[in-house]
Amino acid sequence: MVTSPDIGPWDRAHPDADDPDIRLGQELLGRLLGGPATLRAKEVSDGAEVGPEPAERFWHALGFPLAEDDEAMFTEADVEALRRATRLGEGAGLDETTALSMTRAFARTMDRLSVWQTQLMAESLMSPEQEAEIGEKDARSVSDRGVAAAASTRLVELADELEPLLVYAWRRHLAAAITRMLADSDPEDDSAAGNPTRVVGFADLVNFTALVRRMTERQLAVLVQRFEALASDIITAHGGRVIKTVGDEVLFVHQEVAPAAAIALDLVDAMTEDPLLPDVRVAMAYGPVLSRLGDVFGTTVNRASRLTAVTPPGRVFVDDALARPIGSVSGFELRWQRRRHLRGIGAVTPRELLRTTGTRPREEQG
Repeated sequence: MVTSPDIGPWDRAHPDADDPDIRLGQELLGRLLGGPATLRAKEVSDGAEVGPEPAERFWHALGFPLAEDDEAMFTEADVEALRRATRLGEGAGLDETTALSMTRAFARTMDRLSVWQTQLMAESLMSPEQEAEIGEKDARSVSDRGVAAAASTRLVELADELEPLLVYAWRRHLAAAITRMLADSDPEDDSAAGNPTRVVGFADLVNFTALVRRMTERQLAVLVQRFEALASDIITAHGGRVIKTVGDEVLFVHQEVAPAAAIALDLVDAMTEDPLLPDVRVAMAYGPVLSRLGDVFGTTVNRASRLTAVTPPGRVFVDDALARPIGSVSGFELRWQRRRHLRGIGAVTPRELLRTTGTRPREEQG
């Protein structure tokens, strides 16, 4: 099986160098990184004119285990990357802690992206029989060596086409993040502790645990992928951000009330109409959030999460803080619900969010 460079050495002296999978791995590594892995750790740090300890910290921040001194598992690309990391710290005026944190952010994102893309490519090359076989075993693995080799080769062939798109997407998202940061720095914003105010929403698939027991792992993977894709499309179409997806749940945020409300109702409608997916419940809260490492935290997030647990299937509940601004937005109406006690939050009186029908007042007390 083709392995990755963080598992073992790829030099020509590898004891299994005559194995066709090892040879393929060596070839693909060379094509991706611009040459064969012939350098050892000390040669990389010497070539970049960086001490061995900073070099190890950089390599570890990238998410790879430290190499043995005698392992030739590096290329000239690693030397250049280490030079760039050093310049990031020294030339850009960043301290080492910040530079390493930037590196970890890249590494964690790229690790998930790479695994995601290899799985997608392998799945696209599988026959129905192979998909059925994997569904009976493990949806996370690619047991057919022919599929693994073909998917690996195809991804390497596409790497030069994918790389500009990767950089473009990063610059676009960086521009959006900068815009949000500047907007949140408004001196007239009196939100709690200076934290930005957001609409926080959770979309949760109903009866997911029962589905897990009935479906094969392959079927479950298809369902989760469909849910994530559909939810992401709806959230981003309205200008929201997907913070994370965890199997049967999606966490999203928005800066504005009206599009957040549209997201929630569209999610319910889309899941109801999709024959593959079960119903979804959505709950939203409004208030200050703490943003860290691409995630959001705080009481507002906790309130939205707890409110989701008491929301009936196919409906949208909002907290009192969000109900107030929604009351002045055309196109939506609210229906009072009975008082609930949310664990760790306390007593709340949620409202159900609906689209305006013109048949009852904008906020009906039940």
